[in-house]
Amino acid sequence: SAATSKSDFASFSDEEWKSRLTKEQYYITRQKGTERAFTGSKTKFDSGTGWPSYYEPVENNVKSKLDLSIIFMPRQEVLCAVCDAHLGHVFDDGPLPTGKRYCINSASLKLKTQ
Repeated sequence: SAATSKSDFASFSDEEWKSRLTKEQYYITRQKGTERAFTGSKTKFDSGTGWPSYYEPVENNVKSKLDLSIIFMPRQEVLCAVCDAHLGHVFDDGPLPTGKRYCINSASLKLKTQ
């Protein structure tokens, strides 16, 4: 099939996402779920949490917004800049050079060799 452009992802219906993603990927990226720890780049580091952690995102492909879904635990949610898929959260306890820890669900990643 032909490659899908970034603008196409922004207009996918819920049913189209369900047909393209596994149940786990849909739960995490479209329903803001979190996978279990230990299930799955050069900015990656071992945060000791069990989730893939990075000190910076890839280019300008993500955005963040305040997540108040857990009472008394405000945090910054990390979303795809194109389709608003939930990727994980970013915290201010990461290593240099950024001091950030992008805690990302591995089911929301598609890793490619360079």
